[in-house]
Amino acid sequence: MSITALGSSSGPGPAGSRRDVLARPHTPAPAACTTGATLLLNATYEPLCVVSSRRAIVLVLAAKAEAVDVTDDEVHAERVTVAVPVVVRLTRYVRVPYPVSVPLSRRAVFTRDGQTCVYCGGSATSIDHVVPRSRGGTHTWDNVVAACRRCNHTKADRSLAEMGWSLPHPPGAPSGAAWRLLGHRTVDPRWREWLGMPDSVSA
Repeated sequence: MSITALGSSSGPGPAGSRRDVLARPHTPAPAACTTGATLLLNATYEPLCVVSSRRAIVLVLAAKAEAVDVTDDEVHAERVTVAVPVVVRLTRYVRVPYPVSVPLSRRAVFTRDGQTCVYCGGSATSIDHVVPRSRGGTHTWDNVVAACRRCNHTKADRSLAEMGWSLPHPPGAPSGAAWRLLGHRTVDPRWREWLGMPDSVSA
C-alpha cells in the first residue's frame, strides 16, 4: 500500500460530468490497518493520549516518535516500510496539563467496579444510585455504583439500611493516568502494561 493511502479520500466530480471523473486521479481510502487507535507516550514513557494509527505513523515517519509496540500490519512508503504501531513514544518531552477529575460515565463506572454488581457480585448490567435520586442522592462518583438488573430492580428507591445491604467499599472517583485517558474508551490489551492496569480490568 502506498503512503498516499494515509490521506483522506475524495469523491468524484458532479454527477454526469464524465470528463471531471476521468481527469481527477483516484485517491485511495485509508487502509483499515491505519484507522485503529494507538497509545501515545511521552518521552518519559508516561501515557499522554490516544491517537489514530494513521497519526502515529505520521509521527514515526517524521521522527517525532518511535514505535514501542507494533501490529503485524505494515504500511509501505516509496523507500520505507512501517509496521502499524499500537504504542508509540515521543522523542521529545512535552508538558501537557490534565483535567482534575475523571468524567463520570456508565462505561467508566463499570470499569471502576470491575464489570461486577457491588451488591451480589454478579455481572453488572446497569448503574445504581446508592442514595436514590428521589431522596436527594447525587449523580456523582461517590453515589453511583455498578449493579445487576435484578439488584437494581429489587433495591428500587430504598436505602441500603432499609434493604439490610452493605457495600464492599465506599465508591469514589478513580484516579491515575489510565483513568484520565480511558475512562470512556475501550482499552487495547497491549496498552495495559503502560497504563498500569491489571489484566482483570476491562473498559
